[in-house]
Amino acid sequence: MLRRWRRILAASLCGLCLLGATHGARLLPLDILFNGASRPDDVVETLSHFDRLTPVAMVKRSGPVSTLPVRAAPFPAIRFEDRGDSFDLHDYLATNRVAGLLVLKNGEIALEDYELGFGPQSRWASFSVAKSIASTLAGAAIRDGHIRSIDDPVDHYVPALKSGAYAGVSIRNILTMSSGVAWDETYTDPKSDRRKLLALQLFHRPGDVLRYMNGLGRAAPQGTLWHYSTGETYVLGAVIEGATHRPLAHYLSEKIWAPAGMESDATWWQESPGGMGLAGGGLTATLRDYGRFGLIAENGGKVAGRPIVPDGWFAEAGAPHMIGGKKQDYGFMWWMPTTAAPLDAGAFEAVGIFGQFIYVNPAEHVVIVVLSARSKPSNVGHSMLDDDAFFSAVVKALHDQ
Repeated sequence: MLRRWRRILAASLCGLCLLGATHGARLLPLDILFNGASRPDDVVETLSHFDRLTPVAMVKRSGPVSTLPVRAAPFPAIRFEDRGDSFDLHDYLATNRVAGLLVLKNGEIALEDYELGFGPQSRWASFSVAKSIASTLAGAAIRDGHIRSIDDPVDHYVPALKSGAYAGVSIRNILTMSSGVAWDETYTDPKSDRRKLLALQLFHRPGDVLRYMNGLGRAAPQGTLWHYSTGETYVLGAVIEGATHRPLAHYLSEKIWAPAGMESDATWWQESPGGMGLAGGGLTATLRDYGRFGLIAENGGKVAGRPIVPDGWFAEAGAPHMIGGKKQDYGFMWWMPTTAAPLDAGAFEAVGIFGQFIYVNPAEHVVIVVLSARSKPSNVGHSMLDDDAFFSAVVKALHDQ
């Protein structure tokens, strides 16, 4: 009886520790993280150590680091409207649980801020920001001649896709997420395709991802229906690897990370140790290196003054597309901001769940990187301030300065 009561007391104390002030931050399993029911410290710990959760490949840097000079002018005061109220920079940082904020104007640091224990040398998870980086690598593969045309079928480069849902689907319709293949992206639903694929990923078995994608059904003819799909980007990653005969992380190092003078190695998830790179997410890098990638996009895809993508690539990649007769504010795995301010014209952004952004405004020469630790996968909700409204206010304040 005494032993029984000791066990009950120990269990009760353990429960109190989980609920009380002695709770220590811990790495969360991916399924728990995606459920959106995580403690704030646990989210920070997980996103800042994301490369410990699954096999990764290193994205190696080399050579001199590309300097980011600090802008001489002080950062201007920021005010923006959201749902009828007015907010400032500090409201945005606190309310949206921003861990890192970098604002670049004309290639110079206008503002750099670290919170929540995150620092300049730390890597942070980008989630679907990696999609925009992968689409840029697709452009590089076309310029290099590894991919003949954006309208080639994906199964030309990935024979495993010849007999499934993606047989005959063009690379263009993958980039614009208009393949017509059925998909449910709901992050918090364990029965969705996104969560089923995530569960398969945790087994680290080679070939699981493409087998799952092959087995999907069709919702519409390709090119007629826009449907956001992380699985679609995994297909793009397989195409890039099949065309270049290089692992995704190695190609990123070769085309961008090394020649662009990144200051730190990055990591990118793999399906299994040494296996296929997972282009839809899983890239981790430092705040400044995300900023350096944003500058490449702002400069039309030039690295160290040399183009790595076809001429005009970002004019198409960063612009809305007509899908099935409807305009979608989505390019080649880049989003268009929701604001309609004149200074936002031509801007585009990479967006990842839990509050990750690279905003690019070529006309105003502004790049904004936001790395956050939000409680829910979705970037919208009553508890969050409008990110695009904040970006627009930053652009205007710098323009008017």
